[in-house]
Amino acid sequence: MTTPTTFPDNFLWGGALAANQYEGAYDADGKGLSVQDVMPQGIVGPRTEAPTPDNLKLVGIDFYHRYKEDIALLAEMGFKVFRFSIAWSRIFPNGDETEPNEAGLAFYDRVLDELEKYGIEPLVTISHYETPLHLTKTYNGWADRRMIGFFERYARTLFERYGKRVKYWLTFNEINSVLHEPFMSGGINTPKEELSEQDLYQAIHHELVASASVTRIAHEVSPELQVGCMILAIPFYPLTPDPRDVWAAKQAERDNYTFGDVHVRGAYPGYFLRKLRDKGIELDITEADRRTLAEHTVDFVSFSYYMSSCETATQQREASGGNLMGGVVNPTLEVSQWGWAIDPRGLRTILNDYWDRWGKPLFIVENGLGARDELVTGPDGTPTVADDYRIDYMNDHLVQVREAIADGVQVIGYTSWGCIDCVSASTAQMSKRYGFIYVDRNDDGTGTLERYRKQSFGWYRDVIASNGASLKA
Repeated sequence: MTTPTTFPDNFLWGGALAANQYEGAYDADGKGLSVQDVMPQGIVGPRTEAPTPDNLKLVGIDFYHRYKEDIALLAEMGFKVFRFSIAWSRIFPNGDETEPNEAGLAFYDRVLDELEKYGIEPLVTISHYETPLHLTKTYNGWADRRMIGFFERYARTLFERYGKRVKYWLTFNEINSVLHEPFMSGGINTPKEELSEQDLYQAIHHELVASASVTRIAHEVSPELQVGCMILAIPFYPLTPDPRDVWAAKQAERDNYTFGDVHVRGAYPGYFLRKLRDKGIELDITEADRRTLAEHTVDFVSFSYYMSSCETATQQREASGGNLMGGVVNPTLEVSQWGWAIDPRGLRTILNDYWDRWGKPLFIVENGLGARDELVTGPDGTPTVADDYRIDYMNDHLVQVREAIADGVQVIGYTSWGCIDCVSASTAQMSKRYGFIYVDRNDDGTGTLERYRKQSFGWYRDVIASNGASLKA
């Protein structure tokens, strides 16, 4: 007899957004500049010396002034959890001050008020690709050990202010992405092509120590707080059965495993230490660092999942598109409009893999389909988007989550990425839309910023209301 597969009764259904992509108000109420304010084309274009009008992130979707309206829409869908980030430079405008900016703290108090009004659990990312620009220019970001102290002060401020209102915390968004985008992910000002591997891996070490240290601080403030790491997850398949391709895929996955291994196991794995030796890299690791990593491991592991990829050591490589990470094109899979492989089974693979490896509760905190949506008139005469393609994508991925739960994997919840349309991190476009809610804003900055429910809005509302029973296998 087949065992029915269901989601746990306390499964946290919701969505996710990042401050730099949806808040806007980049200079309001004492906020300082972040790295995002000088990245008008995302990761694909050059930085600017100061904010420029072509940077859509400066306005975002104006959540800063519309948060009540937006949270009401999330509540209408039945959200159990909302993942959002706090902009570091709203709290410490330069990043190295000794006292926080009260106006910035008060804004997030108001956001939490609205979430509590509707019974929505907050899931807060402490640092989501928005290092204060001053820290980047003055200290070269995470390449400088002093960043650990600045981050500790910032995180302690958040825990002490919001610790009784926020249970779930993430330290760094997609921490492994610093391997590929050191400026956006690590605030490292040295141009990527000039950055030595020695300095890059030292910066990674500083981030990992900081993550463990603020996990310690959170547990000191309240044992009830749950702190997780956040990894950009992408399973790598061997392009062929050739053992060399199998090994190439394993090596690619280890680049990502390293970050979870340190967060969960409290020490650098042997394969990573060999990699450093082979490269002639010797990190500055103090005994205090080792103790911090070993004694303050995370409570859960969270991750983003959008696509899988292939690796090969034996054939000509045809590079695939990807969210910061590339790879080799998988000829068996269809791709999105941005070239990302669509692989629902890859999500079940990742869930089983991470659970088997780390044995920690897992939280899927980003997943979704970026597409060019077209606003049309719905049956009731109001604007909408007929986004069956998004419904199909999310349905198929959530079915695989359900299967992973039946496999015995402990999954805390699922927050779809960009639940309200926002500015893309990778391309800084509005046309790359993920949301259940359409925002009237265009790549040229025009638009009314009005919100409209897409067809997927009602679909997700039904999924949440039925605790996943409405999904189609």
